[in-house]
Amino acid sequence: MEETVGSNFYEDAQVLLESVLKELLLRIDLLRRYEVLSGRNDPVEHCKGRIKTERSMIDKLQRKGLPVTLEAALEEVHDAVGVRVVCQFVDDVYQMADIIRRQEDIKVIKEKDFIKNPKPNGYRSYHMIVKIPVHLPDCTRELFAEIQLRTIAMDCWAALEHELKYKQEIPNQELLQKELKRCSDEMASTDLTMQTIRQMIAGADSK
Repeated sequence: MEETVGSNFYEDAQVLLESVLKELLLRIDLLRRYEVLSGRNDPVEHCKGRIKTERSMIDKLQRKGLPVTLEAALEEVHDAVGVRVVCQFVDDVYQMADIIRRQEDIKVIKEKDFIKNPKPNGYRSYHMIVKIPVHLPDCTRELFAEIQLRTIAMDCWAALEHELKYKQEIPNQELLQKELKRCSDEMASTDLTMQTIRQMIAGADSK
């Protein structure tokens, strides 16, 4: 049975989604602190999260040809909760992905490496679909969340691409898309160069 499309689409699940978001943000903050306490660099520049708006969720369900129901939103769409982890260097992205992967109570369902295999438009990021347990008085539920890990340069590029994507009235769309793709390639090269310089500095410090 389809849910009524309204302003209270998530209903009681809103508190579950908020719990998942808070848990993920707190866990990432704890992991960052532990890395520093262990004598390593903090791999994260900043981190933020969001719960997909009800309107955006309904639109996505419709685009995918899924029933506009709360059950489909929680089980078939995996990014009702989203967390973006922005790192300084590419190695930090993979380090954080590995740390998250080792958490016993976080189930990694799917991973997509758009850094090594960027999208045709130049999009680069590392995506993880995970399941997070939410402990209720009478049971434990597991909810999906998406974690996106990227460098500062990748995040800057994605922000521009998102703006272009949702402003169809901008003239010269095709030209701008080509320029964005060129910028993506240049940023990827710069990310790798910065990573190499960092490794050289670390190597000199260890001597």
